[in-house]
Amino acid sequence: MQLTLNRSNGHTKSRTTPQPQIRALMEAVRAGAVVNDNTLTLLIAALLAGGHALLEDVPGVGKTLLAKALARALGGSFKRVQCTPDLLPSDITGGAIYNQRESKFEFMPGPLFANIVLVDEINRASPRTQSSLLESMAEGQVTTDGITHRLERPFFLMATQNPIEMAGTFPLPEAQLDRFLVMLSLGYPAFADEVEILAREEHGDPVAAVTSPLTLDDVLALQTAVLNVHVARSLKEYIVHLLHDTRAHPEAALGVSPRGGAALQRCAQALALIVGRDFVTPDDIKRAALAALPHRILARDRQPETARIIVHDALSHVRVPVE
Repeated sequence: MQLTLNRSNGHTKSRTTPQPQIRALMEAVRAGAVVNDNTLTLLIAALLAGGHALLEDVPGVGKTLLAKALARALGGSFKRVQCTPDLLPSDITGGAIYNQRESKFEFMPGPLFANIVLVDEINRASPRTQSSLLESMAEGQVTTDGITHRLERPFFLMATQNPIEMAGTFPLPEAQLDRFLVMLSLGYPAFADEVEILAREEHGDPVAAVTSPLTLDDVLALQTAVLNVHVARSLKEYIVHLLHDTRAHPEAALGVSPRGGAALQRCAQALALIVGRDFVTPDDIKRAALAALPHRILARDRQPETARIIVHDALSHVRVPVE
């Protein structure tokens, strides 16, 4: 797959529409799931940036449908894990099973061995099971019985949690939250969108209408292209100033870590690629910050809304560099 950019007199010009391959991917996902443009763009950005996404929302708004539509649009495999307090790490990663015919133990892969993995209600799993996801999210591999097994590529994990029902849940620790590139909320659909949902559900499964305009190799090529998107030094300094502002905020018990800054930069690179640019702008960073930073902040009152206010304050306080 060849990626093309508009250029004139040696300078890159910004496009207002996504790259053709990415636009086709987004249209394919929309054929199966009704989702607003901003949420879908940030979700695709997380995928292209090689990260993972946490969806926090009430049941029934289409989180599972979105994951299935994305997997089908990519032409990749899809697995779902329903988390419960008695779920064991080996139920997710897989483990050794004794083969009586061969008289030896063989590794049986768990549901993590798929391109798109939906971990539903992740906060209902025990901390031990939650921590078993860290290696897969950070390294793209799992280790069982001292043996490391590589996961399929691309590997994209989408986890969900219900912000309302907290009984019988185990809040995700900061180290776990920090592994998610973005945290998104689908929200209730607009009136016209909800009518469209009913129309699609009338005669069958909406995901059946999703086609695969890209191959998995195309996605891997796009992920490589993200790494080649240029970030000027002034914008790197802008990101660090934002991080320092969150740490100094009076309502913050814990600000954004350096890993959070790297995640913000990578998300901004992916957003730039989506619109056909090979360089990041301050607007890319601002847009990415609202999805990539709040869940990495521990507010003194431990309220997610306070964490979002801290990010908004940082974006309003820190001077935007002008090239």
